[in-house]
Amino acid sequence: MPGERPFELRQEELETRIEEMVTATISDLSSEFLLMPTGAGFVRYPDFQAAYEVLKRNTRGFQTLSFETVRTALLENSLVLGVLRSVLGMTAPEWAELARVELGSDITQGAARGIDKDCRIIDYYQNLTARNSAIKTIERIESLIRVAIQYIEKGAPPEQDGVLHRLAKFDTAFGVESLGHAARENVPYAVLLYERYLGRPFAAHRDAVSELVGEVMENAIEQRLRDAGISYRKTGRAERIPGFGQAPDFCIPDEISPVVIIEAKVTSDDGTARDKVARIKELETQRNKHVRDGKPRYEVVACIDGRGFRQRRADMRDLLLRLNGKVFTAATLDHLIINTRISDFVSSQG
Repeated sequence: MPGERPFELRQEELETRIEEMVTATISDLSSEFLLMPTGAGFVRYPDFQAAYEVLKRNTRGFQTLSFETVRTALLENSLVLGVLRSVLGMTAPEWAELARVELGSDITQGAARGIDKDCRIIDYYQNLTARNSAIKTIERIESLIRVAIQYIEKGAPPEQDGVLHRLAKFDTAFGVESLGHAARENVPYAVLLYERYLGRPFAAHRDAVSELVGEVMENAIEQRLRDAGISYRKTGRAERIPGFGQAPDFCIPDEISPVVIIEAKVTSDDGTARDKVARIKELETQRNKHVRDGKPRYEVVACIDGRGFRQRRADMRDLLLRLNGKVFTAATLDHLIINTRISDFVSSQG
């Protein structure tokens, strides 16, 4: 029957139609790399652009780029520091290394990352200067400003065969002259810097929220359980639960007497997908040891997504067979409750 999914079939039929069901499940997987959680500290373009304009105004279109003008801009908007880093085209740790080598600063990579994160709060630097206890942080920020100006003013050295200098960019190749040109001419310079700020683009942000990617699926599951009034226990990261060699992401109704356990996994990498499939299989192995009256005490359900699982057809086949077809994707998550024993715990229509 067209449109059927493995979680709707009896085990005998699933085994007969397994290749069809593997294809159907893989076709439901989404390319989750197109959507990323923003996280609490995500900088949106209007905020970045506003900080860019503050720096541009205070430096007269980058014609008077100096420690004093940058510091004045920073007092007005702390994200100016992120704009300056984007002009350099460097990560926070790389910028810190310049300050250590050139100015003898004691700034560490960890401190640089912390400053880079905190400067997203518009009055962060202003508040720092009002507190005597933050002298060390202020000194480190000032060393970052000084070394940035030093390198931007110098620009890139002459080209050499076989190597490319990091400042050989259209906005820094010839020092402040290049920077002024980028700001003056018909170039969407703030847009370019914003994408550079995010990285490759968005790679720096993706790295920063990598741990949150899986939470997108977990949050979607949790919302459905809440709407249906279902009792559940969501486990914490690396939490230990008696009776489980590894804890699942959800126990329904609880971990003391589970009827359904859910493991949520999202990945865009096939190597990581292999490891995550192995984790789900381990939960199924544990289930087979927890038997009552000759039958497993609970049902194991997998909620997966991401293109990484597309490359693991053999693993998907094995997963469907071992979990009796109870494998759901973001596209089929609305069918989770009705097609599992979770339906026994519904107490609300949402």
